[in-house]
Amino acid sequence: MAAIEFRDVSVKTAEGRVLLDRVSLSLEEGTTTAVLGRSGSGKTTLLRLVNRMLDPTSGTVFIRGKECEQHNVIALRRGIGYVIQETGLFPHFTVTRNVGLVPELSGKHLLKEKIHELLDQVGLDAEKFAQRYPHQLSGGQRQRVGLARALAAGPSILLMDEPFGALDPLTRAEMQDMLRDLLGRLKKTVLLVTHDLDEALYLASRIVLLEEGRVVTDVAAEDFLRSDIPAAKAYAEAFRRGQTDHDQEQGE
Repeated sequence: MAAIEFRDVSVKTAEGRVLLDRVSLSLEEGTTTAVLGRSGSGKTTLLRLVNRMLDPTSGTVFIRGKECEQHNVIALRRGIGYVIQETGLFPHFTVTRNVGLVPELSGKHLLKEKIHELLDQVGLDAEKFAQRYPHQLSGGQRQRVGLARALAAGPSILLMDEPFGALDPLTRAEMQDMLRDLLGRLKKTVLLVTHDLDEALYLASRIVLLEEGRVVTDVAAEDFLRSDIPAAKAYAEAFRRGQTDHDQEQGE
């Protein structure tokens, strides 16, 4: 049984603009799928269908074989980890309170030891950071706290919307290393939206490319660069321009 399935899903605005056009995808348990595409291609719309921040105009989204609309929306959202670019941390809460917020909303209070364990998993020293506030953290540190919060309720599904897009290249690489190791151990089902092909290749086992709301490529990550599909080739070439120019200069 798939962890997440999109079956002939379309989304249209009230004005009739098509955001997703008959998308069908099936995400297996414990896999990481990266969704690539231009701005406006439908990536975030696809992500937001999973936790019912949006409902499809037509078609059906399934979570472990059950139609998404049959799930209690509050329970569904609290059972899915969600990581966004700007983290969404509450500025007046400490790191400890931010991390424990989702379980707290469900009436559960995490023990100090559990919060420290979560911070350790994302590479933060709990003794040093647990009582700090978001403004006392760097961008990378805030993103680590956001990830710890997303994991706090023990979700089996993790949605990530450009989680490292605002970080500098070195910090982004460190976060990618941490996430890759973490996901390898935790075996979450991850849907990752990104513009960065290198990030997709590094973190995902599968890559989906969207264009104007349609799936134009759906392949294993290792096959993306070998794809003959024009849209995939164009995306790869756009991300390899600097490398190609450098190689040409070296050969001259």
